Amino acid sequence: MDKADLIITGAVIYTVDSSFTTAEGMAIAKGKILAVGSHDEITGKYSADLIYDLGGKAVYPGLIDAHCHFLGYGLGRLKRADLTGTRSMQEVVERVQQHHEKFPDLYWIEGRGWDQNDWADKQFPDKSKLDELFPDNPAMLTRIDGHAALVNSEALELAGISAETKIEGGDIILSNGQPTGILIDNAMELVKNIIPEASAEEIISALLLAQDDCFAVGLTGVHDAGLETQQVQIIDSLQRAGKLKMRVNVMLSPTQENLDTYVDGGPYITDRLSVRSIKLYADGALGSRGALLIDEYSDDPGNRGILLTHPDTIRSICQQAIDDGYQVCTHAIGDSANRMMLHLYGEFLQGPNDLRWRIEHAQIVAPEDFDLFGKYSIVPSVQPTHATSDMYWAPDRVGQERIKGAYAYKQLLDQSGWIPLGTDFPIEQINPMLTFFAATARQDADGFPDGGFQSENALSREETLRGMTIWAARAAFEENRKGSLEPGKVADFVVLDTDIMQIPLVEVPKVKVMKTFVGGQQVYSR
Repeated sequence: MDKADLIITGAVIYTVDSSFTTAEGMAIAKGKILAVGSHDEITGKYSADLIYDLGGKAVYPGLIDAHCHFLGYGLGRLKRADLTGTRSMQEVVERVQQHHEKFPDLYWIEGRGWDQNDWADKQFPDKSKLDELFPDNPAMLTRIDGHAALVNSEALELAGISAETKIEGGDIILSNGQPTGILIDNAMELVKNIIPEASAEEIISALLLAQDDCFAVGLTGVHDAGLETQQVQIIDSLQRAGKLKMRVNVMLSPTQENLDTYVDGGPYITDRLSVRSIKLYADGALGSRGALLIDEYSDDPGNRGILLTHPDTIRSICQQAIDDGYQVCTHAIGDSANRMMLHLYGEFLQGPNDLRWRIEHAQIVAPEDFDLFGKYSIVPSVQPTHATSDMYWAPDRVGQERIKGAYAYKQLLDQSGWIPLGTDFPIEQINPMLTFFAATARQDADGFPDGGFQSENALSREETLRGMTIWAARAAFEENRKGSLEPGKVADFVVLDTDIMQIPLVEVPKVKVMKTFVGGQQVYSR
């Protein structure tokens, strides 16, 4: 008999191959899959010292989050107050106070996760409460989408922000002629730039913390959207040392240092790290009314959102990407931003291609623009839980007509034939079971609304699982080595306590991970 390191048997293995076949057993050696097949086929040909009989449990390829902020999530866990789920400014303040009591030595007070759309008073808050509580500490509380922040007077003073300050691609909200403390999009950078950067030790701790949380929910790969040179180098060194086992696809921020260090030399690929993408921003976010719209906001007449990056700058980066073999991944939320990027990409792509340039979010698309995804082979990279988080207030932002082209995942899939799925964590929760539920049921955890939100754009279970595995791998040019359980591919897989392909959809959010494997090595077990 042939020798394997590990045999999996007694399972329902969803291979996610081209025929979406299932198997009962799998043999693994040296971190790769030797064979998949029936129980008799595997146990009759292979022997191993380690054999797992899973008693009928379901096995899937390791789940891949195609758009998230892996390092940012870990740093947030280390040093920022968690403001997600707060229902009022008062609750925000209480959490910030608790955080400050826990970390009294931190000069900068940081938090993230508030969303005024969840409050009874849906207007942006102001800095008065922060000024009262923290007169001597600068404070910056970032909105859940990362495209707006509330800062106090100390932070405004340190950043040199006044009523006269102007910033291209951003906005400083005023009331009675003075800053309220709300900064939108690029205006946030004025404060971010004076906050001390995380140390190498903090980055290492954050990465390992994020890895543990990802393995616990079945993620074996992430696409981290927007990293700097030092951060990538630390990831690389931790992976080479065997401490960071998570597979990371990096989208580089378009800084000169990144362009000089990585892009000019072409893609940088190791066994667990892929650096071949550049992350750009076309506009802001819908929740903070920074998404760039063709027509004005339905609930804010005169406002059409914010253009974050000038088209000439985007063209310059796109040309460098073409020259150096890099992929371009651009954040575009509003229909105007999506239209601009579809046409701008088209100038370079010109027709069908396999460069896999991506539009991240592709959140609101004008009806006449959908076919441009297919025309230029542009990949829509979407996050299904955005739909079920935004559905309560998004129609108010854009009205009943434009909302029909929003979160239109099935319509986008029909154009491209494949669609990678992610979460954008920490903006959304890290758990991919919520992604699966949102994509298929189009409901929140309470089953709202009946029948699903714009259910005509729901994905099937098979489409959703592909989006979280093989299509996510394909979005990073890695479909030949991971994303499905086939001979020759890396042995990344997850065992769930319940089969998400068979149970009622309403039960999916409660499904738990039993075991997670990366390269045939168990990295998590309940």
